[in-house]
Amino acid sequence: MASPVRDYYALLGVERDATAEEIKRAYRKLARELHPDVNPDASAQEKFKDVTAAYEVLSDPEKRRVVDLGGDPLSSGGGAGGQGNPFGGFGGFGDIFETFFGGASAGRGPRSRVRQGGDALIRLDLSLNEMAFGTHQDIAVETAVLCQTCSGDGCAPGTSPRTCDTCGGRGEIQSMQRSLLGPVMSSRPCPSCAGTGQQIPTPCPNCAGEGRVRARRTISVDVPGGIEDGMRIRMSGQGEVGPGGGPAGDLYIEVTEQPHDVFSREGSDLHCTIGVPMTAAALGTDITLQTLDSEEKVEIRPGTQSGSVFTLRGKGVPKLRSTARGDLHVHVEVRTPTRLDDTQEKLLRDLADLRSEEVSVAHPRTGLFAKVRDAFNQR
Repeated sequence: MASPVRDYYALLGVERDATAEEIKRAYRKLARELHPDVNPDASAQEKFKDVTAAYEVLSDPEKRRVVDLGGDPLSSGGGAGGQGNPFGGFGGFGDIFETFFGGASAGRGPRSRVRQGGDALIRLDLSLNEMAFGTHQDIAVETAVLCQTCSGDGCAPGTSPRTCDTCGGRGEIQSMQRSLLGPVMSSRPCPSCAGTGQQIPTPCPNCAGEGRVRARRTISVDVPGGIEDGMRIRMSGQGEVGPGGGPAGDLYIEVTEQPHDVFSREGSDLHCTIGVPMTAAALGTDITLQTLDSEEKVEIRPGTQSGSVFTLRGKGVPKLRSTARGDLHVHVEVRTPTRLDDTQEKLLRDLADLRSEEVSVAHPRTGLFAKVRDAFNQR
């Protein structure tokens, strides 16, 4: 049974009337995507063989004429007397790849030994007052600093780097590899100099050629007022010094707010709870409350119920980068006496009798929900 004729135009993705230049451009594009040195996938390698065979056929006027007449010049005994091997008579993969892409990849050159340092993160615990009004802190941190012995170049005093013997200062070495396209030149960083093109024959005894050492130093931090829990302060250039004495990264200070004995915080607002005796809630009273920065009088009006909230405007936390402040919300908790002597109990019973007080339960048919239900039923 005869094998089906391959559609070489479809393999390259070109029309049947494509020019020689269009065929060349199509192959160039596909070869860049499918070449084994770029795409190691097995299916891609098979497709690469097919598109290369298609280019061989369509770039040859005689073989293309056979295709246009309905034959397959590469099939066994078909039209052009080709071999089953689709690459028979072809000049070689290496010729095509070198024609399109050059004999070797362009060198990238040596990389610098001096590199940017990494960022650092430390956490700072602060009180609510420090978070609210700001504070100045001196923090001791363990980090990488510039080596004072070699000033960052990594060489012992009186010595200097020399050109790498392995790569000749290029920072990379090249090797020839065989592939389906023939010999292919590849490059990789030089293992002797780590791609820098230089070697340090006599490393600095203090930093062992790194250009930096670990040390403990003190950093001054100004924490702005109004900062919130979990926020970070960025200190540019206060992080770790880079290899080879490179520029330092950034230091991030993450602040954590410690719990307060009286106040809880929500953004720029503060909340607190005060306990008021039952008699004081019934008769009314004044309470002096110590806020974060002042003393304030809270007026408990007669008949105040448990759960009532009094708001002191502008007595909360200053807002970040603003002169405005949040509010202080005072929650009232009416405290009912639990231990009464005989005299106190008699007084309360007499008061209850005078007020004709009795326990009442909202009836389901007379409560709010019943009224709402009845209103709907009347429609």
